[in-house]
Amino acid sequence: MSVDIASHPSFVVSEVEPLELVSLRAREHILRMAARGGCFAGAALSCVDLLVHLYARVLRTTPATPHDPDRDYLLLSKGHAVPALYATLAEFGFFDPQELRFHLSADRSIYWHPSPTVPGVEFHSGSLGHGLAVGLGIALDMRIRRSPNRVFVVVGDGELNEGSVWEAALIAAAQKLDNLIVVVDRNGLQANAPTEKLVPLEPLTDKLAAFGWSTLVTHGHDFDALESAFARLPLSPGRPTAIIAKTVRGMGIPSLQGRAEAWFVDLDAAELERLLSELGDSRLGRFRS
Repeated sequence: MSVDIASHPSFVVSEVEPLELVSLRAREHILRMAARGGCFAGAALSCVDLLVHLYARVLRTTPATPHDPDRDYLLLSKGHAVPALYATLAEFGFFDPQELRFHLSADRSIYWHPSPTVPGVEFHSGSLGHGLAVGLGIALDMRIRRSPNRVFVVVGDGELNEGSVWEAALIAAAQKLDNLIVVVDRNGLQANAPTEKLVPLEPLTDKLAAFGWSTLVTHGHDFDALESAFARLPLSPGRPTAIIAKTVRGMGIPSLQGRAEAWFVDLDAAELERLLSELGDSRLGRFRS
């Protein structure tokens, strides 16, 4: 079920609008938030296409029904990437995009980690490693209630260093929660270093499979590939699903792409204009890297 665009009068996204253009606007929002006190722009830019696709094509939720007991849930466990979530929710009409201008304002809720007071945000994450355990509990409750909804948990690859992630993964498999989907934002960087130089994750698909999960690897910036991947849910009845999305930190901004130091970005006015220009120039080719 796709989002019902007609259900909310302030919807920004057009029914026929290419998702690449929605992602482009979301990236602009992220850059502007990075000029209002700074944000974890690199991590946000790597997962924004995932979030745009999920809200446009996968999640059974709308701005008009944010508390529907049968809605799908999305938990952004890598909470520092929240500018991508705020930008996506604004683009899909959960709140007025003008609110993003008040990023980090003391009297507003648009700040460095997901705030449940922002419409569409399900859970306050920040400390890494907690989102999957929370999603596990929600998914188990859904099964007990015989509800048809699903839980999607977006995790960072560096976050997989946390033991709590693997404990939750074991329990999810033991409980046969095929309504639980983990999306790994596999950009290969954590903080300011490559994941494989700190605590190597590979072979990640084999590890997740050994924990009882069905796994699939896809291109995290290609909407056709994402459509194909998420159309297969659940991958295996009776098993939770892990979709490993290959992404690039800073995607869409050539001077930031793949750079470890582009973890946290605090832009002045001149830097903002330069990066916005890069974003516009890279518009047609950014999904081909």
